[in-house]
Amino acid sequence: MPLQATPDSAPALTHRQLGLFRSVMLHGNLSRAADAVNSSQPTLSRELARLEQVLGFALFDRVRGRLRPTARALALMQEVERSFIGLEQIAQRARELRTQSSTRLRLACLPALAHALVPHALRLLAHSAPQALVSVHPLESPWLEQAMAEQRFDMGISEASAPPPGVDWQALLQANEVAVLPGSHGLCRKKLLQPQHFAGEHFISLAVSDPYRQAIDRLFAEHAVQRIQCLETDSAVAICAMVRQGLGVAIVNPLTALECAGNGLEVRPLSVAIPFKISLLLPYMPAPHPLREPLLAALLQASAALEKKLLANARVHPGCS
Repeated sequence: MPLQATPDSAPALTHRQLGLFRSVMLHGNLSRAADAVNSSQPTLSRELARLEQVLGFALFDRVRGRLRPTARALALMQEVERSFIGLEQIAQRARELRTQSSTRLRLACLPALAHALVPHALRLLAHSAPQALVSVHPLESPWLEQAMAEQRFDMGISEASAPPPGVDWQALLQANEVAVLPGSHGLCRKKLLQPQHFAGEHFISLAVSDPYRQAIDRLFAEHAVQRIQCLETDSAVAICAMVRQGLGVAIVNPLTALECAGNGLEVRPLSVAIPFKISLLLPYMPAPHPLREPLLAALLQASAALEKKLLANARVHPGCS
């Protein structure tokens, strides 16, 4: 049995222990978890007790005969899931290579791009390669860049300004962040929004760690503009949905704004540019995927079309009223 960790050492965990812990977390009780891993309930209970001894803290509270995960167990599960998702992807890839039954291309992208850019490119790809198999994996930074550095995907699309190790980088699209407003908001009468127009407005922000949130906050600080920052989220799509409900105004990337515009959501350009750039990440591979070039062409075509549409929308609202 692994020794219990000391305060200055990492726990001596085993893959089996983590697999059993994951099964209990996913199935909610010992009986179903034991069935899923072809074990018995007493064995699983003993292994959980050993894991708690190794970790040095309790994973579950026993409430009226049922297991309730502790806050530490929930936090640990997040890390365990990342590891198992990676293993499952490797196993799936190994099965494909063994059977040669699939030439599926694996595309990693930011969640916002899975909503706003990738579908346009896939529509173009479907015309040139109707039988193409593509698996789209939305990932946040920095997990996306780390996965690309580990060569886990055939292609990636991110906001990275420099490539991770072992990856080629190619600029894909450049535009500016835009404002999104409820359709009935008074600022909709403006054709171009200046920082001062946001003074005293309820403002929905991206997460504090987001680089665009930081750029937006710097912009308003430089212009001494005070907003009412009531809501925040790490999803630009969610921000647009909140704005549509009249919960505030916001600044988001132009692709998401373009995709969500209408039905009570208005988009306006800003007088001060906050650049939005996305890039293509291509890992070094001795045998590039046969769909890589067709999808690359589709992404470039879709990006050019969207960039043209963004410029046309900006010209609809020239000047400032």
